[in-house]
Amino acid sequence: MARPVRLRAVATAAPPHVLLQRDVAAVAKDLFGPRYEAFERLSRVFGTAGIVKRHSIQPMEWFAEPRGWPARTAAYLEGAVTLFISAANAALEAAGLNARDIDTVVTVSSTGIATPSLEARAAEAMGFRGDIQRVPVFGLGCAGGVSGLAIAARLAKANPGSKVLLVVVELCTLAFRLDQLTKANIVATALFGDGAAACVLSAGGDGPAEVEASGEHLWPNTLDIMGWDVDPQGFGVVFAQAIPPFVEEHLRPAVQGILGRAGFEIADVDRFVCHPGGVKVIQALERALALGQGSLDHERQVLAEYGNMSAPTVLFVLERVLHEGLPQRSALAALGPGFSASCAVLKAAA
Repeated sequence: MARPVRLRAVATAAPPHVLLQRDVAAVAKDLFGPRYEAFERLSRVFGTAGIVKRHSIQPMEWFAEPRGWPARTAAYLEGAVTLFISAANAALEAAGLNARDIDTVVTVSSTGIATPSLEARAAEAMGFRGDIQRVPVFGLGCAGGVSGLAIAARLAKANPGSKVLLVVVELCTLAFRLDQLTKANIVATALFGDGAAACVLSAGGDGPAEVEASGEHLWPNTLDIMGWDVDPQGFGVVFAQAIPPFVEEHLRPAVQGILGRAGFEIADVDRFVCHPGGVKVIQALERALALGQGSLDHERQVLAEYGNMSAPTVLFVLERVLHEGLPQRSALAALGPGFSASCAVLKAAA
């Protein structure tokens, strides 16, 4: 009989520079106000985003100068590797393992380009074995934390006895653009932060949760909802359609389908653990899933303290839910470019 895949540990890491939302709003006004007539109207998002502070790999003044691909890539490589090592070591320590115990490492990141990939750049400092299997994953955006967990769980199940390390690193602040006088850029400036999370999984072993199932849903004709535009200056955020109304209208049947294929119903889920893309997205999630308004409390707190870090954000929420005590059955849920939904079902360990 196949042993269940256990989530053995979850850990998070954030960079040292703290960006207070009120300070970001003031700097954004100085940088955009004189050049962008619509800024005053759009600037309300800084106060309504539900964010108190965020973390960044660079200090505030770094963003006040024009930056192109070379500068952004250098910042990404240095910052992402540092966060990778920090989150990975914390997860390994929590699982009672060291880097040489890991057989496969899954690295999820969509906010920079690294070849060799991040786990190769971190390998010597981490102490990975030379025969470790590497699975770098790019392009999943905000859904990457949940999809990455699902990929790691499938790899652990396929190789009984192996230990899999998932590391999710996103440096969203590097997408800040001085040159783009657009609503999407102002919203991104008000929302994005940097962070990393790591998980250790194995088929068998001890841990607080079992990964019971996972799945995704890809909506047709939705490529323009979320993603990156790429130009000589770097990544530029794409928010071409309003996400909260789409979530409220379309998420529930997608989640029902994902759960149904695994033999579950929404009523079987005691707690949804969601990616908090923003206050309006959280509210739309609560309505779509028929949760009481305010139910996604850890989501609101993580958003307030860290902003939207893209893929690792849902794992920050999971870490808090685990600390509080995982209910019998939980479902992680996140939305990402494609436009897509990703879901993973967790059962509390007996």
